[in-house]
Amino acid sequence: MLDIHGLMAVLSSRRPIFHSEADFQHAFAWHIHETLPECDLRLEREQFLPGTQERMATDVWIRVSGVAIAIELKYTNRALQEECNGEVFALRDHGAQPPRRYDFVKDVQRLEQALGLHNPADYGFAVLLTNNSTYWSPPRQDNIIDSDFRIHDGRQVLSGNLQWSDNAGVGTMRNRENPIQLRNSYRMRWRDYSSFGDKPGQTFRYVAIEIPPRQEITL
Repeated sequence: MLDIHGLMAVLSSRRPIFHSEADFQHAFAWHIHETLPECDLRLEREQFLPGTQERMATDVWIRVSGVAIAIELKYTNRALQEECNGEVFALRDHGAQPPRRYDFVKDVQRLEQALGLHNPADYGFAVLLTNNSTYWSPPRQDNIIDSDFRIHDGRQVLSGNLQWSDNAGVGTMRNRENPIQLRNSYRMRWRDYSSFGDKPGQTFRYVAIEIPPRQEITL
């Protein structure tokens, strides 16, 4: 079993902040390479989703001791400028949290599909790292457009057929109109990653969802 939280803890001591999602992905992959030098590691490993002509490029794919693991990584920010180890990081505000929540939950669905019977990996992880507290904080009201896609800390069940509320705007849903169907149920538990102070945006946290493989049913 890959210790995703142990990996993130050591990575945070080396790289508490990243310039971009690509920077995060490459640093994460290099850290795995250093930690598990015997592993077969690939970035953007492309495959067809089982039973479809849809391609999926997995951010990080590793095989170690005969076990294959698929990992999707997201890094979304609020504006922040910090200096770390003599390097200046100027993060732009990504805004538009509802579409980005949808995209993360879509990663979970795609990993469930990628771990299907026709092209199995042993398991996978969907990881989101952010300094925007709206992702891990519960909503302040009930009537929200992305209630089904909320991933806040303590959400007990993320599962089933997930879709936008009736009052979601066309712009919000653009290229994300389709409902998401999850095979498994997941609980949201956020963990601290790094902190540069107490001001808004100076704390980074992450959530890591483990996706089990589809099990073949014998009748």
